[in-house]
Amino acid sequence: MQFIFKKKSLIFSIIFFLFSCTIFVYLFLIVSKNKEASEISQEKWQIEATHRENIKSLVSLIKSVESERSMLETHFVKSSDIVPFLDTIEKLAKNVGVNAEIVSVDIPKDNSSLVVETKVSGSFETIYKLILLLENSPYELQFVSVDIKGSDTQYIIIDKNNKVPEWTAIFKIKLLSFVNK
Repeated sequence: MQFIFKKKSLIFSIIFFLFSCTIFVYLFLIVSKNKEASEISQEKWQIEATHRENIKSLVSLIKSVESERSMLETHFVKSSDIVPFLDTIEKLAKNVGVNAEIVSVDIPKDNSSLVVETKVSGSFETIYKLILLLENSPYELQFVSVDIKGSDTQYIIIDKNNKVPEWTAIFKIKLLSFVNK
């Protein structure tokens, strides 16, 4: 009887061992699949985190160069929008106290620049200040011609006791920072 009991115990032990091994292998495969899924999820998360960091750095870079971009855009004048450039000329003239009138605007045949002819009148000092302001404007300008004439008969009254001769100047300015689109 002991032999039968030992035999039954041995068979039961082998069956329990095989059952335990099967459960272990099954659980090991489930854990392996979960580990792979976790690694894939971790990789996707890392890629998304990298994308978000790249987007944040790109946004901060765009914000940091915004002022330079606007300066660069104001330096160039597009053919479709030359009004701000003409307004700048008139504003500078008004700031120094001369009367300005845009006589003509022309685009040469090579489409590389814009030629603006302006007639201004005021004292010699204010006309000279206007020339300096135009040279230091954000646009790249070239003076093609400057014709300044003084008047013997017309005067500008500064105050009760002081009057200066009125000068007239005709500037022909070539805008070199011109983009014809």
